[in-house]
Amino acid sequence: MVFRVLLLFFIALPSFGAEVAGVTIPDTDQQLVLNGAGLRKRAFFQVYAIGLYLSQKKTSAVDAINAAGPKRVALHMLRDVDADQLSGALADSIRDNLSESEVKALEPRVKQLVAIMADMREARKGMRITLDWLPAAGTQVTVEGKPAGAPIPGDDFYRALLKIWLGDKPVQDDLKRALLGEMRGEKQ
Repeated sequence: MVFRVLLLFFIALPSFGAEVAGVTIPDTDQQLVLNGAGLRKRAFFQVYAIGLYLSQKKTSAVDAINAAGPKRVALHMLRDVDADQLSGALADSIRDNLSESEVKALEPRVKQLVAIMADMREARKGMRITLDWLPAAGTQVTVEGKPAGAPIPGDDFYRALLKIWLGDKPVQDDLKRALLGEMRGEKQ
């Protein structure tokens, strides 16, 4: 009897996910599970806390990038960043991880993402931006829970986005490891 009570107690305890730079990143988001979470730094500045959500956990970058079904990248801004800087950094990181022909094929959709970010003007401290892969629609950007712009078509585009953080030339090596769950328990 005591065992059952203890088991029920532990099952009922909420799961809080990860804490990154003071931001709590939940274990689940929109029926997806937190694959990993980390901190994007630039020089000595903390830029954003990020969580990667998949249908099921993956420890390989290739498996995470190619995972079937919906996916989510959730950015929690830790400082104000001009939208042009943010979209420029995303576009540069896509170019760093793709061949010239792949970049050329994605160019109109990268421009669509840049336009969505430009409409935002500034990613302010505390703002939550998500990049969702919705198989029936495409990549949907949301800002503070509200859709921003039309969905961007093509799973190749979303895979290119994921390569920013998980590709062969990620924006930050320790962030890649964190998003793949390799740094669980380490203070971010």
